[in-house]
Amino acid sequence: MLYYLFSYLSKNYSIPGIGVMQYITFRMAMAVIVSLLVTTVYGRRLIDYLRFKQVGETVRNLGLEGQMQKSGTPTMGGIIIILGILIPTLLFAKLDNIYIIMMLVTTIWLGLIGFLDDYIKVFKKNKEGLAGKFKITGQVGLALIIGWTMYFHTNITIRQEVKLPVKYDVPVDFHMRGDKPVYTQDVKSTKTTMPFYKNNEFDYAKVLKFIGPGYEHYALLVFMVFVIVIITSVSNGANITDGIDGLATGTSAIIGLTLAILAYVSGNTMIADYLNIMYIPNSGELVIFAGAFVGACVGFLWYNSYPAQVFMGDTGSLAIGGIIAVFAIIIRKELLVPVLCGVFLVENLSVIMQVGWFKFTKRKYGEGRRIFLMAPLHHHYQKKGFHESKIVTRFWIICIFLAIITVITLKLR
Repeated sequence: MLYYLFSYLSKNYSIPGIGVMQYITFRMAMAVIVSLLVTTVYGRRLIDYLRFKQVGETVRNLGLEGQMQKSGTPTMGGIIIILGILIPTLLFAKLDNIYIIMMLVTTIWLGLIGFLDDYIKVFKKNKEGLAGKFKITGQVGLALIIGWTMYFHTNITIRQEVKLPVKYDVPVDFHMRGDKPVYTQDVKSTKTTMPFYKNNEFDYAKVLKFIGPGYEHYALLVFMVFVIVIITSVSNGANITDGIDGLATGTSAIIGLTLAILAYVSGNTMIADYLNIMYIPNSGELVIFAGAFVGACVGFLWYNSYPAQVFMGDTGSLAIGGIIAVFAIIIRKELLVPVLCGVFLVENLSVIMQVGWFKFTKRKYGEGRRIFLMAPLHHHYQKKGFHESKIVTRFWIICIFLAIITVITLKLR
């Protein structure tokens, strides 16, 4: 909103410095600052309100050290994160940008699903919360909206190098890459980024190439399957990771910062050309959203770090995971998610392995056996006597390492 106000003032009045709002980097910085203010200043008021309303966490006794001390700690704190994302984005981003619209829809959609789950747990006294099938239905519904929009919306394109004569009826741009002339077009495509692959580009349409001529007609189906799997797995992965103080929030802030860098270079024609990576027109605006996301996570971490004064609940964790997944899909870096979100992946796998092995051994030997002392993985370390703060620090270090690897893959061509 402020972007449009300042644009109007800049166009009609000669006010010194008013044009600074046109710069993405300035608006991103403002989004981070406002997000931090919202989450830290008004976060305290919301925590006090949640405590007044007795919106406290009901903790099951799992035999973990210090676990029962958390009983009664305010939950549904994800509202703080969501407000910390929405307010700066609405103030500083271009609200007619299709990518921003998709991110706002994602935040509100999954935030509402998580809120409903927390509401059932807290006020209906149902520890199971919203049934898993309804959560999955909501995540799949969002994935279908995102996938369909990415595939059909006319403003969602990529810039790719072409050779004359061109086959797409769209304008052709020309520039020099060193001594080499390059012709490019902004076209709709099912290409995405894949590390350690020829040209770092992978086309979903070619997954079914083995079926012969006409395989391109199934590109939408293949793309939809990938989108559904990525959104549901990352969203649930963040939800599982949110088990000890500051773990999900801290790792998400690191992931968000990495995505901000990827969005900036993908939306900047000069940097994208220099790094020889996929340029996505108009995607630079996502940097403002990413700045708000990182600011919200860091601001919430002020209250969520050990010992936590508030828990984000599913309101925050489902939204955070969905935001990361959709953001990666939009900037066509979703196949980097297993590396970038390695912590979420490991947490997910630990649960799958534990449950799968338990069921298998129970059927084979008559009694269930376990791989870990307890799943997800962070509870395994708690059972081994590791302090929460040490576990979180180690996971953060791993996440930083994976984030660096993810950024480095930009140049691996």
